[in-house]
Amino acid sequence: MSRKIKRCNWAEKDSLYIEYHDKEWGVPIYNDKKIFESLLLETFQAGLSWITILKKRENFRIAFDEFNYEKIANYSDKKLEVLGKDERIIRNQLKIKAAKTNAIAFMKVQKEFSTFSKYLWGFVNGKPIQNKFKSMKELPTNTPLSDKISTDLKKRGFKFVGSTIVYAHMQAMGIVNNHLADCFRYNEV
Repeated sequence: MSRKIKRCNWAEKDSLYIEYHDKEWGVPIYNDKKIFESLLLETFQAGLSWITILKKRENFRIAFDEFNYEKIANYSDKKLEVLGKDERIIRNQLKIKAAKTNAIAFMKVQKEFSTFSKYLWGFVNGKPIQNKFKSMKELPTNTPLSDKISTDLKKRGFKFVGSTIVYAHMQAMGIVNNHLADCFRYNEV
């Protein structure tokens, strides 16, 4: 008799969630391109469900030049207008403009810290925070640390980086391990 794999219960809702949970969510990311991809997707997720973003992820990859922040930082008004009409992605004009704004701010942080990764991971001295939550009810939507990072990002010119978005980004890129303590991924990440 085979045992059922124990996952965080949010991941059981959809096969895309399962794949994302099992392979990506919570795995520490240090690569700037991957960090920017995660940040861009999190900003588009604001006010929507994550499954909506996962379903459109490849469309975002195509529309936003493989998440190349150098290209995005140089998008013309015409390119932003075209993106605003692209039915394959979320067509929120403010979020589309924020992608360019955030790409520019991202590169400024890189200049200051040599990588965006060093900047972001510096908030936790390079080591993921290991939470040990037993149920989804215990998971916060934001923390004093996400408040601090959010405030700093906003000062640096980033848009759509409220504390809840920042905390979701921290979870996604492994700055915090919020896999439930009994999830098979908890000890792996």
